[in-house]
Amino acid sequence: MRPSAWICAVAVAASVACAGKKYVTVTVPPRLDLTQYERTALTTFTVEKAKGSLHEFATRRFAESALHAQPVEILEVGEVDAVLQKVGESDFGPAAARTYADSHEVPVVFTGHLKVSNVRPSGGLASFAVPYFEATVSVELSVALYSTRTGGTLWRSGAAASEKVGQLAVVRGEPTFSAKDPAVAYGQLVDRLVATVSRDLYPTYERRY
Repeated sequence: MRPSAWICAVAVAASVACAGKKYVTVTVPPRLDLTQYERTALTTFTVEKAKGSLHEFATRRFAESALHAQPVEILEVGEVDAVLQKVGESDFGPAAARTYADSHEVPVVFTGHLKVSNVRPSGGLASFAVPYFEATVSVELSVALYSTRTGGTLWRSGAAASEKVGQLAVVRGEPTFSAKDPAVAYGQLVDRLVATVSRDLYPTYERRY
């Protein structure tokens, strides 16, 4: 038998053998199990190089995704500026994380940060000569989970996306996200980012023979 014919025969035999096997779908637990904590705090995400409601909208979307993924109680504790000032940190770190153990009695706390860049506008002027247009923007989202007992980082995830958004004003060269309906204006961008960073909160499924 020629080598090529022999290889074909082996491939056919293997496919026939596999055809007789049955597989089962196995649920793989999420990489980040929030149920072990029962209760977690969520700070309002911070934002860099932009103003408006983008960070607040992203925080709500992340909370919705986490609640959809796992049965856990989320305590939304608002902005972190006062906490950072109190502990003397410029960015959220161990000292800030530990304050939430006493102030809110939670074992863990989520933080997030948005960084906006590469704003490429396409529009004109609105009333009072304020630029108001659609624009393609690039946004990076990073989210971390800290232990409030030790201040250590338990989990971290990040994502980046570029998307055309609407109802965006630029004031003194800085983009301002303040749409009346954020879900319409930049909901698709935020949903892409949140879906990526919250992937570890969801179980996955594998086919096993």
